[in-house]
Amino acid sequence: MDRWLRLDAAPGQEPHSEAPKPIEPEGRRFGRIDAIKWAVILALILYSLVIYYRVPFLTRVGRYLVVEHPLERADIIVCLMGEEVARGLTAADLYRKGLARYVFVGREILPDGYRALRDRGVNYPESRDLLLMMLQGLGVPRQACLSSNRFLKSTIDEAYEVSRLVRKRGYHSLIVVTTPHHTRRAWLAFRKALEGYPAKVMMAPARYSKFRADSWWKNRRYLKEVIIEYQKLLYYLVKEL
Repeated sequence: MDRWLRLDAAPGQEPHSEAPKPIEPEGRRFGRIDAIKWAVILALILYSLVIYYRVPFLTRVGRYLVVEHPLERADIIVCLMGEEVARGLTAADLYRKGLARYVFVGREILPDGYRALRDRGVNYPESRDLLLMMLQGLGVPRQACLSSNRFLKSTIDEAYEVSRLVRKRGYHSLIVVTTPHHTRRAWLAFRKALEGYPAKVMMAPARYSKFRADSWWKNRRYLKEVIIEYQKLLYYLVKEL
């Protein structure tokens, strides 16, 4: 028994025994190789989910940009600037169906060098002139086309210009024609411009546009335009908030 007694016991103290501590296995450290392995696994899982859900997700991304309302007779049709052919064709169709008596056409800012070109005797038509000419060729008489001499540089500018016209003439309903992926931002802009005024805004996506919400990412042009449209939409929302 004496050999199990503590030899370092102080004089006068009863020596006592000490139970040995159990030896525990050291935990395995999470090393760099493990981190790389899990990163690869998570990347593969994420990639698989993206591949599986990409079509429904991208379709929803495209559909969110498109706002379309049931149309009824209105006081005026507004044909927004840009992509004049697709928008002008749609505006003319709606006019011929008797959905409004007037069509409003905005005036874009002149391109660089325009005045120098005119000074040299070259008659280069503005985009507004081309649209008006096309509308007349499609059966919309010139007296039914309204416009403004103020240069408009954005959708917001157009919305406020139309708001001034609508308030001045006492209109209470309008149909806004633009390309499908531009309709949500345009709708928000017109709602803001007409805030506090009892006017019904109806969005009419241009039916001659080739944009398709369920396949836009397959077209390089629309892929770029959707990205830009979301950037503009985000900027608009942040600015308004």
